[in-house]
Amino acid sequence: MKPIKTILWIVVLNLLFLLANIEGSAASPIDTVFFTVSMENPSTHYFHVEMECTGLDLQEYQFKMPAWTPGYYWILDLAKNVTDFKASNERGEVLKWEKTKKDTWLVQAPNAKKLTLSYDVFAYQRSVAEPWLDDGRAFISPTGIFMYLNEKLDYPVKIKVNPFADWKNVSTGLKEVKNEPNTFIASNFDELYDCPILAGNMEVISFQLNEIPYTIVMENPAEFDRKTYTSDFRKIAKSATELIGDVPYDKYTYLIMDQGFGGLEHRNSMAVFSNSNYDITNSEGYKGWLSFIAHEFFHLYNVKTIRPIELGPFDYSQENYTNMLWVAEGFTVYYEYLVLNRAGLFSRKEVLDALSHTFAKFENANGRKLLSARQASFDTWLNFFNWNNHTDNTTISYYDIGCALGMLLDLKIRNETNNEKSLDDVMRTIYYDFHKKQNRGYTDDEFRAVCEKIAGCSLEEIFNYAASTVPMDYQKYLSFAGIEINLNPEKEISFGVSLRKNGDNWIVSDIDRNSPAWQKGLSIDNQILSINGKAVNDESIKMLSKPKNTGKLSLKVSGRAGEKVIAIETFGKASCDYKMVPVAQMSTKQKTILESWIQE
Repeated sequence: MKPIKTILWIVVLNLLFLLANIEGSAASPIDTVFFTVSMENPSTHYFHVEMECTGLDLQEYQFKMPAWTPGYYWILDLAKNVTDFKASNERGEVLKWEKTKKDTWLVQAPNAKKLTLSYDVFAYQRSVAEPWLDDGRAFISPTGIFMYLNEKLDYPVKIKVNPFADWKNVSTGLKEVKNEPNTFIASNFDELYDCPILAGNMEVISFQLNEIPYTIVMENPAEFDRKTYTSDFRKIAKSATELIGDVPYDKYTYLIMDQGFGGLEHRNSMAVFSNSNYDITNSEGYKGWLSFIAHEFFHLYNVKTIRPIELGPFDYSQENYTNMLWVAEGFTVYYEYLVLNRAGLFSRKEVLDALSHTFAKFENANGRKLLSARQASFDTWLNFFNWNNHTDNTTISYYDIGCALGMLLDLKIRNETNNEKSLDDVMRTIYYDFHKKQNRGYTDDEFRAVCEKIAGCSLEEIFNYAASTVPMDYQKYLSFAGIEINLNPEKEISFGVSLRKNGDNWIVSDIDRNSPAWQKGLSIDNQILSINGKAVNDESIKMLSKPKNTGKLSLKVSGRAGEKVIAIETFGKASCDYKMVPVAQMSTKQKTILESWIQE
């Protein structure tokens, strides 16, 4: 904890810094950090970074590179991409340094008033959480580019981006510095790390909503109906912001890249990959794309401002554990459907079908009986991208189960309050009482307390669902809105084996836990040599992967320990579609809840 006098000085200096830069002043006050990022030869995939620190009064300094990116719960060890590190003082004298940890550079700077670092960053990972550079685009994921001075995350930052000479634009959610092209400011490193930067020859489309500017920045867009596309983005933004009733940004930027995987939320921007899927005539694909956009957009509330207390301020050097990702991510899945419905982009049937599909994914998963929503949240640092036979059999998605729990809470609150309150009131209460008034997240107990206060009753059953693997009573809660759900499982004949083709060979990629094949000794990575004594072909493989009748198969397989013959048999693999439909006859209360919950 800093002394009061020191805190007051930092506040004053930060305000002076921001005022100076807003007016376009080139002067750098004490205790600021200035970065220059260059990319003169993008085909090498190296950014060149220079970092200047002023107002120094120590003899040595620790500079650190974050190990992860908030919202992407995976240790990336971003320091691994740094090379050619150098340090000098205001006189240009080279300073001694050494690495003391994998992510830490200790610089000896006796009597230095200004410290300049320079280093290169290799950037060739196609991800929304890591930097990328080639001759098509520069994606500056800030945690992978900008070092921070240890324990000085509160320092204000100024960034100058020198794009490749052939590129015409640089886009970001950061505030621009007046009269200084491609120069931006952040009030501290938390803000900087929350604002990615995209440079290249992008198409830029703008619109306004309630006098706030929105910018859609797209890499290599195909031909599509830009008017409809922009209108739909505007509808999503309007629906989401009206739900909360407050807009926590001065501008919003959509950074949409071409080929890649995933998306990442930020408080006033999003970074997503589209794979060029802008075709509004492809109804299913386009609606899936809008659902993706709605999800990332609603995260500006749920996660960035309405957040578990562990999710900010962050420790960028290690894991930040929370039990509440089932709320932070799962409720965002739930709200992406509601936001689209309220925007007039999803019908009631489409929302119910989307919910059914989401529930089926985790309820039919092998890990459903092994992992709770809270444990799945906590264990994400182990399992976020750890896809293998073990995780396929033992984990569930906190996105999917959290969506289901969000629905149960919403319907319970609506029923208990005669539809005067809903989960929306929970989200708004936490936004205003915790984010706006206290500038912090909520604890697990505080979240439950808000829910129960608004519902006016105990919510023990639902929170027990979140903490255990007890089956959920879907019909009980859906009946509040006059919805019937199919809970009758159908048994699919299966050997419990998934396969992949490697050249001309068929390889076992996945085996259901406790299936006959799993018990008899079949292993992942076994190569199938023959089935019932005959060499494998596409037809015989279908008997194994998609059997039509019950029966047995004799497999000759090859593994690391040699060849062996295994006899396996089919079993009844139960699954349910969780299809939801409104009942024909409803009470007045059911009808009122349904019409308020999901529009026709």
